[in-house]
Amino acid sequence: MIRRLILSFAVLSAASVAAAQPVAVYGKNVWTGTAQGTITDGVVVIDNGRIVAVGPASTRVPAGATEVRAEWVTPGLISAFSRTGLSEVSGVDDTNDAGAGSSAFSAALDAADGFNPDATPIAVTRLAGFTRIAVAPQASSKLFGGQGFLAETSGLPGSVFRERAFSFIVLGESGANLSGGSRPAAWAALRGAFDDVRFFGARFMTHSEGNVLTRMDAQALMAAVKGDQLIVFQASRASDLEAIMDFKEQNPSLRIAIVGADEGWRVARRLAALEIPVIVDAFSNLPASFSQLASTAENAKRLSEAGVTVAIVNLDNDSHLARLATQIAGNAVANGMSFDAAMRSLTTAPAEIFGMSGLGTLAPGGRADVVAWDGDPLEVTSAPQAVYIDGESQPMESRQTKLRDRYRTLDESQRPLAFRR
Repeated sequence: MIRRLILSFAVLSAASVAAAQPVAVYGKNVWTGTAQGTITDGVVVIDNGRIVAVGPASTRVPAGATEVRAEWVTPGLISAFSRTGLSEVSGVDDTNDAGAGSSAFSAALDAADGFNPDATPIAVTRLAGFTRIAVAPQASSKLFGGQGFLAETSGLPGSVFRERAFSFIVLGESGANLSGGSRPAAWAALRGAFDDVRFFGARFMTHSEGNVLTRMDAQALMAAVKGDQLIVFQASRASDLEAIMDFKEQNPSLRIAIVGADEGWRVARRLAALEIPVIVDAFSNLPASFSQLASTAENAKRLSEAGVTVAIVNLDNDSHLARLATQIAGNAVANGMSFDAAMRSLTTAPAEIFGMSGLGTLAPGGRADVVAWDGDPLEVTSAPQAVYIDGESQPMESRQTKLRDRYRTLDESQRPLAFRR
């Protein structure tokens, strides 16, 4: 029944998109993420959920098109790593589906099963210009966190558009703690798990457990081991990154990305040579642990200049504050990263890492995820004026804005009884 309702809703949504008027989004600056670069006094034309034209303001616009005018126009931003929608109140277990510390399963845990498109942080994230999010489970009992997914931030049913988009595996300090107390234990677990998958028939023919994984976990990890699914490894220390790169060279068919990579700048050339993308918090510049002793505010800059594909995210309170990635990217620019590289880290780089075709750029034929801004997107005082997902105008309100609007103009007679004198 639920599946039929979602399908009906999707059909209705598709019909509304088809019937919608074209939209022309004019910007004094249009950052395209393509060879067109930034167009001064440009326009992006949207029709039927797609971008149909990107060019100077003189570009032909369909008759009757809705016009939006802004200081800046960009593709919809993409959060390359978050737990948005998995937790409403982090400290209340009943509302937190990010991790499962007591579960007998690990790699088989599918984070999409816990996604709530109505969660408060979804709208907050959308209002900051993010139209797509990559959501990862939290590794709580073993180094295999489970299956991550991709979603849009419309807040509508069916907004998860790719389940099991990647496997999430924790190494480094955290992986050691989850594997018995040491990095050798973590690597033994990882290699043992890969063997469980590769020899699945022999291991699970007569019993339901391998050396490391249960049958269900081994089945869930199979696509990643074969190279058919992206693996996102979490690690920060240079030696941990080197070990992951060794593993990649031993298993060349693997598709991998690394989240964290605080000491990535130290091994940037090798990362670039192996074409391993990194997802970094460019504001992580202090030795918060022994894995981050060489962290620096120039990490994103140095990685980018070495030719590494870099996505920038906020890893501090990643369930509620994914939106701060723009501020962090702005700090990366302040520390030497080019503006274009910082913008790519929020758009084209995440799209490339997760294979989001038609997203992350403003180009004819692309999906119409478009954001109109009242100022420079990387300035902390700027904000979106309008957000489009697949050409659909999105509500520019959240629970926070509703509370603000409700209470900032109350007179004494309208105040709740508890606040009256």
